[in-house]
Amino acid sequence: MNQLTSFLTLAAADGKPNPVAHVANQPWLKSGDLWVWSAQTGTLVLAAILTLLVLLWAAKHIGTGPQSMGNERYITRNPFAHMIEVICNYLRENTVRPLLGDRTDKFMPFLWTIFFFILFNNVLGLVPILDLFHIINREAAANHEAPIGGTATQNLFVTGALALISALVINIAGIRELGIGGYLKHLTAGTPPYLWIILVPIEIMGTIIKPVALALRLFANMTAGHILMAVLFGFAGMGLSGAMNYAIGVPVTLISSLATVAIYFLELFVCFLQAFVFMFLTSVFISQLSHHHDHEHGEGHHGHEHAHA
Repeated sequence: MNQLTSFLTLAAADGKPNPVAHVANQPWLKSGDLWVWSAQTGTLVLAAILTLLVLLWAAKHIGTGPQSMGNERYITRNPFAHMIEVICNYLRENTVRPLLGDRTDKFMPFLWTIFFFILFNNVLGLVPILDLFHIINREAAANHEAPIGGTATQNLFVTGALALISALVINIAGIRELGIGGYLKHLTAGTPPYLWIILVPIEIMGTIIKPVALALRLFANMTAGHILMAVLFGFAGMGLSGAMNYAIGVPVTLISSLATVAIYFLELFVCFLQAFVFMFLTSVFISQLSHHHDHEHGEGHHGHEHAHA
């Protein structure tokens, strides 16, 4: 029962339930004040390994078979590999291609990688690795230390690094597509020169704000949901531990447990949603730095002249 209570309360500081302490990163190896390795570092490494192994395995099973199989060689037989194929195909054809057009295949390796890497990090945060380790190692639990566990994408430094990578890809792709002159012209938003003193700083701020918004959105969504789950688990643990009268504690534990199950499934949906949103907005920002807006404007202008004639 003590182990069950420890698992349900998830985290404690000075014997008191502390949901914020549960979502906070925990060190494992330190050199002075420098954290060499932490729990979320372990989660990041595990997510990277899973991303590589799962996608390489899926690619092997999705790949076309020998010609001797006839039309059957185009069919993906493994259900899990087929699910990944469906997800990848949807992201490419229904999400990215309407934005990037003939540049879609060039960017899909990066966009697929960032989607699945964020997804694996999000989902690993729902697995109680940290709590199971603390149940096994009581000393580490008392010192708030762990080599792996937690949600790496609820660390602002992690989401900031991911957003920085996306920002580099977005702007480098924009320069390659438009050229230096076209990229700088984009900052003027096509306005007359006397408005540049206002528009150029705004466009530069927008270039900075976009990746910042990516980082904050992912960080805030993953943190808020996990704190809510920790609070509900804390209520359930308090009811079982005898911290309150059993006549009150048992109903509180039951209601909290049912609410936790519902929130857990909601968090699982949020894991997929936030990975999708990060990838989708990266695609949108890449598409904004391209020639197609000028083409569309030109086509619309010629169409208007034709209709007027």
